[in-house]
Parts: sequence; structure tokens; C-alpha cells
Amino acid sequence: MAPASTLPVAAPLPGRSPMVRVSLGFAAVAVVCLAVADIEVSTFDPWSEVGRMALGLISPDFRAIDRIGSALLQTVAFALVGVALGAAIGFALALVFHLRVVRLGCAFVRSIHELFWALIFLQVFGLSPLTGLLAIAIPFGGIFAKLYSEILDEADQLPLKALPSGTGRVSAFIFVRLPDVWVHIRTYTSYRFECGLRSSAVLGFVGLPTLGFHLESAFKQGHYSEVSALLILFYVLIATIRLWARPRLVWLYILIAPFLLQGEADISVANLVRFVTEDIVPYPLRSAAVLDGAAWAAFAAWFGVLMADQALPGIIATVILTQIALVGTGLLTLVLFPLVSTLFFGRAGTTAGHVLLVVARSTPEYILTYILLQFWGPSMLPGIIALTIHNGAIIGHLIGRYTDQITLRPDAPRGLDLYGFEVVPRIYGQFLAFLFYRWEVIMRETAILGILGIATLGFYIDSAFADLRFDRAMVLILITAGLNIGVDVLSRTIRARLRLTMTPDEA
Repeated sequence: MAPASTLPVAAPLPGRSPMVRVSLGFAAVAVVCLAVADIEVSTFDPWSEVGRMALGLISPDFRAIDRIGSALLQTVAFALVGVALGAAIGFALALVFHLRVVRLGCAFVRSIHELFWALIFLQVFGLSPLTGLLAIAIPFGGIFAKLYSEILDEADQLPLKALPSGTGRVSAFIFVRLPDVWVHIRTYTSYRFECGLRSSAVLGFVGLPTLGFHLESAFKQGHYSEVSALLILFYVLIATIRLWARPRLVWLYILIAPFLLQGEADISVANLVRFVTEDIVPYPLRSAAVLDGAAWAAFAAWFGVLMADQALPGIIATVILTQIALVGTGLLTLVLFPLVSTLFFGRAGTTAGHVLLVVARSTPEYILTYILLQFWGPSMLPGIIALTIHNGAIIGHLIGRYTDQITLRPDAPRGLDLYGFEVVPRIYGQFLAFLFYRWEVIMRETAILGILGIATLGFYIDSAFADLRFDRAMVLILITAGLNIGVDVLSRTIRARLRLTMTPDEA
């Protein structure tokens, strides 16, 4: 984090500013998407169930402490090992991220959500710890590679020019480049560990013994007091990361965590070979004796039906929900960040804001959507609200911390004038940088919400897995990956043209 003196001074955002024009353009697209979105409330009388949920919320049941403790321990263990593997993979790939094949490979693996990876690995490894670890490590490796590479690229290059001639690349990296960016790498890795805890929790919804497994069981049985206890302890776990996840202890945790993982370890090479060579091969090609013109014609017809009946409706719904949630996230961020900024409320006054944002960002969007579906039914509305709250709280927290580095003039205004004319102009570039970075993440999250019944691409992917039509599932997952890669490319292009960076000292 840069010292306060190097942060940008307040500057107006005129109506013709490129950042303002882009912001208004995205807002206009979201309005159009909202006009055609399915936001109908389809539940007939949810109030009795809502009342039971509210009663459970205010009366948490900690008596099942053995089950709750096991769920949290498994959640932390999967997150620790999965994120550690992902960080190691990502750091190695970041050093060669300039190679096109590496960039494309990382873009592909991170464009597929952890839940989709888990569904794939379940067919091969079953409910093995390896399923959960790979489901976290593979996409996180792609994410780490991208962000570590950007951090390295945005670092000050002047120290390298001061090195004597003949200095080796390895020595230059270890003793010059790495110390300069280490704080940013450590900070971002810590943030991704928090994300890893949420991902680990959600993996329980596919059967792994993490928090999501016990949450789903408690929800289905109507044990809302146990749900409340699980969530409260998860919030405490997230809020106290800085206390228990100290750098000196993390290495010890990582060494112990693999021995704590639970699950069946039935790994079959035959299953892997069959899955790769038969199950995911499109049916017309699999059943054809010879790949001649007739076989390819049958494949074209099969693919056309899949596109018309499932892929195109899923793509449209995914894009619509994503664009509404993206703009909603931006608006909510601008509302939330002052709650944790000492510029507005001082250090003592931000406590309530920090608690609110910890709860909002710690609740995985999948779990929040699951809860809201009980109120409104399987329309886009629960997904829009859940994605907006979750991502708005994440960016609001980051921007609020960033504003704490700003030094105000002695005659700086107060109240709304301070917000609108002094602070927002300074942080608007950083705000857009985080928002466009989350664009790809929001689309990934939008796709998986289909597993809960919302008609995004995940709905058709989950249906294909349920019907054991793995060939259809893989094609739809590849389409999802392509959609996410497209958004990632567009996001990077916009950030480059607007000169937005992820590191605050250059924002």
C-alpha cells in the first residue's frame, strides 16, 4: 500500500470522462437487461417458513457442537491445502505468464467454477478428498497466475535498471523484484484464502464433508437453529482470520491439514480412462464405427439441438443476470464503503460497518441464493440480490480500506460534499478496477446458480450430470468457459484503455 502522500489528489469526474462514459454505458445495458429479466416472485405463501427461519436465526443451536466443529475443521482443511496448491501453481505460472499458451490455459481453468470442477472430478474420484482439493487448486492456480503476473508487471521497474550488468534473472527476481511486490502478493494471497474458505464451504453441496453439506442437510430438515449456529461460527472464523492465520502458523496448518481431510479414497484409473475416452465424447461420435461424413452430420445435428434447446437460453439468462448484478454491485459498493472508512466515521465508528460487511461478504453467494429462493422462488431475483450483496460487500471492504490511506486537506468539506467531491473522485479508478475484475467472477458465480434452479447455464449443466449425459455437460461447461474468457478479455481491454490497475499505489 502506498504512503498517503503518493495517493492521487482529488480530481473532478466530468461528464465526458472516459470512466464516466463507460459507467453510464454499463448502467444503460443493465437497465435493458432488467426490463427483460425474469424477476417474478413465484412463491405462494412463504411467510410461515420465513417466520421459522427468523426464529432459528435468533435462537442458534450450538448443542451439535461435534458436527458443527467437524464441518468447520473440514472447511478450513480443504481451503488451506487447496489454496496452498493453487498459490504454488499460480506463482510458477506467473513467471512465464507472458507465453500465450500459459495465458490461455490459465484463462480456461479459472473460467470454470469450483463447483463445476467438483462435478467433473466426482465422476472420476468420487467423494475423495482429491475431488475437493483439485476443484479448488485448479481454478485458483489460474487466478493466482493472472493476478501475480499483473502485480509483477505493475511493480516499479527502475530498481532493475540499477543492477550491474551480468546479474542473473533468478537473482534479480529474488533480491529485487520479489521484495518490491511481496506485500501485495501476501495481501492478495490472504484475501484468496478467505475466498477459498467460501469455496470450500460451498463444495459441501456436492457431498464433500464441509460446511455446505451440513447446511443443506439442516435446511432440508428445517433445523434453522443449527443453520444459524453454523453460519455464526463461519462468520467468526472469517472475521478472526488475522488472529489465527498468522504467517508463522500458516505453514504448520498446511502441514497438518492433509491429515484431517475426510472422505473416501477410492481412486480408479479405469474410471478416469473411461470418463476421458468414452463418457465425455459426444454421443454421435462415440457410437459411430467410423468418423465419416455421416458421423459428423449426426454430430452437427446433435450439437445444433443442444445449442438451441439449452446453450443459447442458458447463455442469454447468464449474461442478463450477470450485467444486472455487476451494476448492482457497483451501486451497493458506493453505498457501503463509507461504513468502513475512517474518513467518515473514525476508527471507533466503523465497527458496525465492518461487522455488516464481514457477514455480507462471508456468506457465499450460493448459500445466500439458496436462502432467498425460499422467499421468492427460482427466478433471477434471488441470484441478483445475492450476487449484489456478496460482491458489493467485498469491493466495499477493499475500497473502504483504500480510503484510509487518503490524507485530507485541513479545509476539506464534510458530509455529502466530502463523499461526492473529495473521496469518490480519488477512488473511482480503483473502484472500477476492482469492479471490472469482479465482472468475470460474477459471471462464473451466475453460471453455478443454475444448480439451484435458476435457468442459467449451470441449470442445464447440472441436469446433464443428473441424467449421466456427461458429453452434454462437458460441451456446456466449455461454452461457459468460453463466455467467461470473453468477459475476461473485454474486462482487461477496458481496464487497459482506462489505465486502471489493481495496485492502489498506481490507481
